[in-house]
Amino acid sequence: MKLLSKKVMCNSHGQDSSYFLGWQEYEKNPYDETRNPKGIIQMGLAENQLSFDLLESWLAQNPDAAGFKRNGESIFRELALFQDYHGLPALKKALVQFMAEIRGNKVSFDSNKLVLTAGATSANETLMFCLADHGDAFFLPTPYYPGFDRDLKWRTGAEIVPIQCTSSNGFRITESALEEAYQEAKRRNLRVKGVLVTNPSNPLGTTLSKQEIQLLLTFISTKDIHLISDEIYSGAVFNSPSFVSVMEILIENNYMNSKIWDRVHIVYSLSKDLGLPGFRIGAIYSNDELVVAAATKMSSFGLISSQTQYLLSAMLSDKKFTKMYISENQKRLKKRHEMLVRGLQNAGISCLDSNAGLFCWVDMRHLLRSNTFDAEIELWKKIVYDVGLNISPGSSCHCTEPGWFRACFANMSEDTLNLAIQRLKAFVDATNNNNQNHHQSSLSSKKPRWVFRLSFNDSRQRER
Repeated sequence: MKLLSKKVMCNSHGQDSSYFLGWQEYEKNPYDETRNPKGIIQMGLAENQLSFDLLESWLAQNPDAAGFKRNGESIFRELALFQDYHGLPALKKALVQFMAEIRGNKVSFDSNKLVLTAGATSANETLMFCLADHGDAFFLPTPYYPGFDRDLKWRTGAEIVPIQCTSSNGFRITESALEEAYQEAKRRNLRVKGVLVTNPSNPLGTTLSKQEIQLLLTFISTKDIHLISDEIYSGAVFNSPSFVSVMEILIENNYMNSKIWDRVHIVYSLSKDLGLPGFRIGAIYSNDELVVAAATKMSSFGLISSQTQYLLSAMLSDKKFTKMYISENQKRLKKRHEMLVRGLQNAGISCLDSNAGLFCWVDMRHLLRSNTFDAEIELWKKIVYDVGLNISPGSSCHCTEPGWFRACFANMSEDTLNLAIQRLKAFVDATNNNNQNHHQSSLSSKKPRWVFRLSFNDSRQRER
């Protein structure tokens, strides 16, 4: 008799993906400037560690929040007791205001339409449980975050059908790609329930254009399905074009009284914009009362601690601080992004033009032995084991073209990033030298036979 369930034994979790395997190799041999200077540098983790000093400064200036006090009086017992799974009203109010501020206050959000979850992972899975039955399908544009195979499919039984995007247009979503995905779902006898996009994109680091968002809204209207917009990187947009939320397009086009209004859902968290993935602060925002009610009930399986809610409600309610933080954090991300792009260019490596996120989508196609995914994994292994960098291969993100990689830049110090760039440049230089030497050696080895062959030809043959 099997001791474990089929659910936990199935391979749809994605734990054997190269995305997660790279993490495992890093954990076996992590880089440390002092203790392990030749270890692997973690460039496969999208964490924002650039603005911790701003958060720590706020905590030092607001000891009541950090010490679970209100007006100098301890509220520890109040927070330690059972809390309603609807969440603290103060946090929900502060969070919707923070979401609006990130969007330049072009749109506002209603805290009654917000459901708190233990991070975006929980938010996305909860929406799958609410919107899809076992075997129903959601479309995702490629390349996409490898964790979605786990978050959307593993426990829910939902299916993912890729919207195949390519480098020919910067991996933008097209009408033909959407229709091809729909036809693929029909061939697989899958009932399509919606589309999920990340805006800004993980792993591309690009924002969706207004035209793409409008295309998606038209598509879900025509097909009578849902749209989930995962906007967890919305505060990490550091270059033009600026971030445009799906909510802005809904309001601009007066969709408030249409059926689309209730079929668009937003996922948000503080893991990326505030750099607090360990705090597990996520949220679902929906105009559909039924979705909000169902998601709220399901949130009881992944609650945020009341202590965390209290602390974050105080921090996000400080409008002077949040305005300063958003601006300064974006400046730091821009500087770090430019540092990586410039370093890669010096190494002869280009990146997709991007304006957001904590990573670059790096083009290493010219370093492949052949235009295959086997060659991509071969190159990836060299970079992990020989160069000592854990980056994520494009195949783990379901990219259709071999040779693209995601490299994160915000989860390390500037010195560590410089070292990573130096290591990669040395690898590329050595690879180019080896290829050149091999080419010259090949020519040299053929030269005697070429001369020998010519020696038997007449002068007219030699002149041709």
